[in-house]
Amino acid sequence: MNAPALPTPIYDYRKYWAECFGVAPFLPMSREEMDQLGWDSCDIIIVTGDAYVDHPSFGMAVIGRVLEAQGFRVGIIAQPDWDSAEPFKALGKPNLFFGIAAGNMDSMINRYTADRKRRNDDAYTPGNVGGKRPDRAVIVYSQRVREAYKDVPLVVGSIEASLRRIAHYDYWSDKIRRSILLDSRADILLYGNAERAIVDLAHRLAAGEPIHQIRDLRGTAFVRKRVPDDWQVIDSSDVDPVGPVDAHPDPYAMESPATCDTAKEKAEQVEAAPEPIKLVPRQSSLKRSGKTVIRIPSYEQVKDDAVLYAHASRVLHKETNPYNASPLVQAHGDREVWLNPPPIPLTTPEMDWVFEQPYQRVAHPSYGDAKIPAWEMIRFSVNIMRGCFGGCTFCSITEHEGRIIQNRSQDSILREVEDIRDRTPGFTGVISDLGGPTANMWRLACKSKEIEAACRKLSCVYPGICKNLNTDQMPLVELYRAARELPGIKKVLIASGLRYDLAVQTPAYVKELVTHHVGGYLKIAPEHTEDGPLSRMMKPGIGTYDAFKAMFEKYSKEAGKEQYLIPYFIAAHPGTSDRDMVNLALWLKRNGFRADQVQTFYPSPMASATAMYHSGRDPLSRIRRDGKAMPTVKGMRQRRLHKAFLRYHDPDNWPMLRKALKDMGLARLIGYGQHQLIPPRQPGPNAQQRKSGRVFKTQHTGLPKNPPRRRR
Repeated sequence: MNAPALPTPIYDYRKYWAECFGVAPFLPMSREEMDQLGWDSCDIIIVTGDAYVDHPSFGMAVIGRVLEAQGFRVGIIAQPDWDSAEPFKALGKPNLFFGIAAGNMDSMINRYTADRKRRNDDAYTPGNVGGKRPDRAVIVYSQRVREAYKDVPLVVGSIEASLRRIAHYDYWSDKIRRSILLDSRADILLYGNAERAIVDLAHRLAAGEPIHQIRDLRGTAFVRKRVPDDWQVIDSSDVDPVGPVDAHPDPYAMESPATCDTAKEKAEQVEAAPEPIKLVPRQSSLKRSGKTVIRIPSYEQVKDDAVLYAHASRVLHKETNPYNASPLVQAHGDREVWLNPPPIPLTTPEMDWVFEQPYQRVAHPSYGDAKIPAWEMIRFSVNIMRGCFGGCTFCSITEHEGRIIQNRSQDSILREVEDIRDRTPGFTGVISDLGGPTANMWRLACKSKEIEAACRKLSCVYPGICKNLNTDQMPLVELYRAARELPGIKKVLIASGLRYDLAVQTPAYVKELVTHHVGGYLKIAPEHTEDGPLSRMMKPGIGTYDAFKAMFEKYSKEAGKEQYLIPYFIAAHPGTSDRDMVNLALWLKRNGFRADQVQTFYPSPMASATAMYHSGRDPLSRIRRDGKAMPTVKGMRQRRLHKAFLRYHDPDNWPMLRKALKDMGLARLIGYGQHQLIPPRQPGPNAQQRKSGRVFKTQHTGLPKNPPRRRR
């Protein structure tokens, strides 16, 4: 197939006339600030659910500064009161468009726990105050903007819009919701990291092109009345009855025999029964061409048919490689939601350009001395890359940022370290992180551009590491060394999650990490110990963790350091049985781990694991109408039970666990023996429970509640 044409580098556009106003110290949040800058109006106004922090880890700052560098005047309306349209008029009517974002987090995940309980805090709000953004913020903000200015083009983005670009399962209402495009009444949706799309969109609107005619931008979704006549359609909106059918073009298929098929997928191809879903194209001889779109099941179909929902999810995830993805279309009543292929990843020079805009690296001065926890956490950290090729089914990073890693150059990263040293208030010489979605994927990529362009795998590291993947992490070692040798830098820590199955491929990297960049504790994510749930997560077996642990302990000993791994796990993930959780709890006890806070599976929109949760089908394999349903954990009682197994040491959980173990025929695990899980009786009111093992405050970002002791 022909590779897409290379796009114009985002720094090569001719700048808009308003560049004459220069760079704003902070993007204005009030009319007074606009007056000080000499602006009579904004060209673009960004509405966001986060407080405005002018830092490259905050989406509104990145998009705002990127557009400013194109010559546009950009204003920010941060965390507006949504009870009326008046706060949305604070900066006046923009000349080009409103950009709507929920913030760095999905507003529902930000406001509710996995048990659907309202949170009282918000790390992206001054003072950590909760309730400063509405539920489904993109929809609410969009509605208020439409009330304020009916005729201004409306562009929605951020991870909240990105993960709701088609009909999706909504965990909080326990139903299928239609595309957010329809509920927000937006003109266009930008998904993923949208710098390339929003730069092109802004320049085209500034040139007078109507927004409803901009239909060719990658990384966008929009509503149209019908599929244009000159487009061919691969119809994947239904399933055939079981039985022999003619071969048809297959959206599941790989593009080239040169790609890295896994043993699992090869086995699926020869499996005799049951019959896989077949795709029904409008023309049996249809082949993919430059104007081919795949029709996935409609909103009305997936709303009423969980099997079709799983099928739509599988097709969507197979169409995520920007070099071979086809557009998708999904009917919503008499309208068509159209998804263009993902954007071409940013090059290293483009990534450097984005991250080296004139960010102030602090919160807007209007917040005074109020602390914003999210900024406090990342103010001394550096983002070195984007994307993740791990493909973990419960995670939305891949759906948002893509599987192809986008890297910054070493020189750019070091310049940011120096910028932190010289400009960030409170810096003491310690860089808290050099990372990204994954700590050790920087500069890792497919060895062959041809294979990468044709590949349709969901992961480069599952069920094993692809033979075509470059796993050499020595460039990262060189980066770490260069960073800690900079004047004024005392220590460089690595806080991003580590992909340990990759790390063991370069022992020198593990040695460097353990010797110089671990602050006593290193977090990693086995997620589970049992093959059933691990296969549904697309995570490696626990044996890989054991191999990394041995390497970690060896190099810690050689360095003369007492350091510990913090493994974290997920309860109630699709594909997990009660017995799986028993075995995980026994593993935790055997290894002396006592987690103080644990994670229960949270079904985020569009994730593959969410499709499993809703449908009881596994979209990692070909969906079958008569296929065997997989175990899912939906009821709150069972979800709490699985969570309780992770906290087997908590006396409050013992009554529930005793009953469950007896019901499962595992009463032998109740007792005081070394190989038993929980005691047979509750502690007395004055009894002091002996605290042994490793107690951790959180499994994701926290530090140990009590320092771990050596096991004897």
